[in-house]
Amino acid sequence: MCGIVGYIGKKQAAPIILDGLAKLEYRGYDSAGMAVFDGEKVNITKAVGRLKVLEELTHGGETMPGFAGIGHTRWATHGAPNDVNSHPHFNKDRTITVVHNGIIENYIPLRNKLIKKGYEFVSETDTEVVAQMLDYYYNGNPLDTILKVLHRIEGSYALGMMFADHPGEIFAARKGSPLIVGQSKEGCFIASDVPAILRYTRKVYFVDEQEVVRLETDHMHFYTLDEEEVEKEATTIEWDADAAEKAGYEHFMLKEMYEQPKTVTDTLLPRIKNGKIEIEELGLSDEEIAAIKKIHIVACGSAYHAGVTGKYVLEGLARIPVEVDLASEFRYRDPILEEGAMVIAISQSGETADTLAAIRESRQRGFKVLGIVNVVGSSIARESDNVMYTWAGPEIAVATTKAYSAQLIALYLLAVKFASVKKTIDEKLYQLLLRDLKRLPDQIELLLNNKEKIQHFANRYIGARDVFFIGRGIDYAISLEGSLKLKEISYIHSEAYAAGELKHGTISLIEEGTLVAAVSTQPALYQKMISNMVEVKARGAFLLAVTNEGNKEIEKVSDYVIYIPETNPYFSNSLAIIPLQLFGYYVAVGKGCDVDKPRNLAKSVTVE
Repeated sequence: MCGIVGYIGKKQAAPIILDGLAKLEYRGYDSAGMAVFDGEKVNITKAVGRLKVLEELTHGGETMPGFAGIGHTRWATHGAPNDVNSHPHFNKDRTITVVHNGIIENYIPLRNKLIKKGYEFVSETDTEVVAQMLDYYYNGNPLDTILKVLHRIEGSYALGMMFADHPGEIFAARKGSPLIVGQSKEGCFIASDVPAILRYTRKVYFVDEQEVVRLETDHMHFYTLDEEEVEKEATTIEWDADAAEKAGYEHFMLKEMYEQPKTVTDTLLPRIKNGKIEIEELGLSDEEIAAIKKIHIVACGSAYHAGVTGKYVLEGLARIPVEVDLASEFRYRDPILEEGAMVIAISQSGETADTLAAIRESRQRGFKVLGIVNVVGSSIARESDNVMYTWAGPEIAVATTKAYSAQLIALYLLAVKFASVKKTIDEKLYQLLLRDLKRLPDQIELLLNNKEKIQHFANRYIGARDVFFIGRGIDYAISLEGSLKLKEISYIHSEAYAAGELKHGTISLIEEGTLVAAVSTQPALYQKMISNMVEVKARGAFLLAVTNEGNKEIEKVSDYVIYIPETNPYFSNSLAIIPLQLFGYYVAVGKGCDVDKPRNLAKSVTVE
């Protein structure tokens, strides 16, 4: 959520800030603003709506000259989206300016304290408290003042700060919200994510928890909250900058769907060597794997849906009991973690606040955590005991596609590896599973190349009010993700149900013409699914079926059938999800929705 970009250096700051904020639009926002020091004073411009409004107001930054500045895209949490609540926030004299991601949990008592001291607040936000507190404690030394304030605020923050009487410096601080800093020959940068500054530098530093950074044109210094200076090593970003651009596709989401064969290959093949799965980063010996008695998977959104699939695959192949929790619920149910348990945390961004909280809870109880994440150096990557990267590259569209596919592959690899170590599968099945895994990239590409069929079907349902997805077992997990893809980008009400639960209430919602997508890829459950399909068909539903090649019986009860290539049933999610992703995408495009940046949503959910 939200995006921060800051720059101090030899070039004009405003155009760089605007360009960086444009690279962070995928995070979700409803307003934007920036502050630039022109040599005499700090000029601030804010605007509700898309970033282009801010660009037009400032003529691409030309009306805000200066070599130091900070900018922000805001997703409203405290206060309505308007110019007053937009960032940057500032003190009365506009000599201290702040941008902030996160939530200051104790802002009300701090605000009340400052009001009693004579301070006046103009916004409804928690962030303004930071600006006013910096003013209250300011003693001419920005670093000393920042540290005093950070010791008094509670919650999460990524902060960018400027002080008018220190024009050669900008400051950054982090706790719980992502923040990076970068350096080039032209200056120093702060940003919420790598794409914002990749055009200018590949040399980045990941700001650690409760760390403060002082940036000058040619230098940057890192400090703990005790004002001890810290030496850090830079990370060189290997992405091609073009990877974060559309490359001729109409939307990032479509581009990223078409990158799934490569994503699967990149996540899979480096971990298969000489006919064996080797996950070096796992950090577990065969003896330790054999000792695993239970696995807890924690995740949110699509990552949670991948985890539900992981439960079926891990239990089915490795015979390890698995619990899957929404990370936002994990801590609050006081989970029972017994000896021999392992925790797997899944996140695309590696910054998901609830998942981070679940990791911290698990580690405080003495349990090791394996993070499955896409972003190198992210908070989850750093706070997990071991990390299994998904190597999906930058994912810009808010609705995940390729990162989800990579998460599935990571879970398949773990399941087959664990099954081999625990000897719950023999060598013959082991090799057959590896064969089917290696086939997935080409099979995904085949499905993507048949997009016209899905597009034609999707055009019929642009005006749909309700769509239901049903399935059993892994097919239920596929339905969860298929339903989410449709609802989050098309705004059509959509729900996923375990097909066996239809008669327990859900079937009352089916009426003449209601679209029901039935996923049936598990041969052992074909007949059960056909019975469920007949039930909804009898109530007037129009039935879209997604099933395996050769399952011709399903045509008798379906109005439209999409076939996926043959694979092991445990891996069917990787194929069946492709037509459902395309369906959601083309419905949203047909409705004229902002596919890459759906309303009210953000790429990185960095607040609970």
